[in-house]
Amino acid sequence: MTASRVLVHVLGARPNFVKAAPVIRALAGRGVEQVVVHTGQHYDRAMSEVFFDELGLPEPDVNLGVGSGSHAAQTAALLTGLEDEFIRRSPALVIVYGDVNSTISAALVAAKLHIPVAHVEAGLRSFDMTMPEEVNRRLTDQLSDLCLVTSPEAVGHLAREGVDVDRVHLVGNPMIDTLLANLDKFDTERVRAEHRLPERYVLATMHRPANVDDPDTAAALVGHLHGVADLADVVIPVHPRGRATLLAAGLDDHPRVHVLEPLGYIDFIAAVRGAAAVVTDSGGLQEETTILGVPCLTVRPNTERPITITHGTNRLVTFEELVPAARKALAVDAGGTGGSSPMNDSTPPLWDGQAGPRIADVIMESLVG
Repeated sequence: MTASRVLVHVLGARPNFVKAAPVIRALAGRGVEQVVVHTGQHYDRAMSEVFFDELGLPEPDVNLGVGSGSHAAQTAALLTGLEDEFIRRSPALVIVYGDVNSTISAALVAAKLHIPVAHVEAGLRSFDMTMPEEVNRRLTDQLSDLCLVTSPEAVGHLAREGVDVDRVHLVGNPMIDTLLANLDKFDTERVRAEHRLPERYVLATMHRPANVDDPDTAAALVGHLHGVADLADVVIPVHPRGRATLLAAGLDDHPRVHVLEPLGYIDFIAAVRGAAAVVTDSGGLQEETTILGVPCLTVRPNTERPITITHGTNRLVTFEELVPAARKALAVDAGGTGGSSPMNDSTPPLWDGQAGPRIADVIMESLVG
């Protein structure tokens, strides 16, 4: 390890903030000096600042403000900005989260500066190299000294890729730590009233490039979402990525489609908790619905989180399967009660709200070793 004892967390997008909060809290309880670098990959308040406020995260020590752009332009800005920060701070460890461009950029810069890297959520695989996230997570794992794994199948993926077993640690899912710690705040009735949501609804989120970047694909998706809206109201907080394309395709033309601005963490999960079903292409939402007991229809051909299918409520669907699958989910939830109580006998192993402390233990041991 380097002489410095400071740990640097690199956060870039809203899923990173949710995963980092319990890790930062657990390390703070051990008296560790920590620095939070916000890359600004997500930069508007609803996608960024509000998460720091709601999750009790410390204000970022620096915001690189890289903003949006092509993968090349964004990654180039990240490499330059992060290199300056790491040289200036000379951290003992860089901690990265998930699979966004900020994650691979930080891992690459740290590796070239001979700074150890810990990757929270290592080993997840969709086996679809057309997904930018798959490229990012595979390369990040190869560069990481600590691969902190959320689910058992990820251990096998890393072993098959030649990652030394001593680098791999099954710790559980810190995103679930955050969910369970905030259960009392997810007030569905308040969110219904504040955002004028119907009593019974399907909540949708769509942002994957494969679904929203191409106008023809987006138009086909919108047509099937309208088919879901024929069955029940659809509430869709629209991510900045794809917003223009989806609206141009007529997303809000259906009278039972309710288009919202992005929501903060508390309001969003409260809305998820009260939904009759969720339609998404998100990764993290597959995990959150698993714990909340809300039927989840993932509009993708694959998932890097298969444990949400074997232990949860998730199902992969094509565009053509979406409406029939929604009809079935809505029939099961005919009472309009939304999700069931969190946690059950089939909850994935170590998704118990204690991943943050386990991650902190692994990190502290690595600093001593």
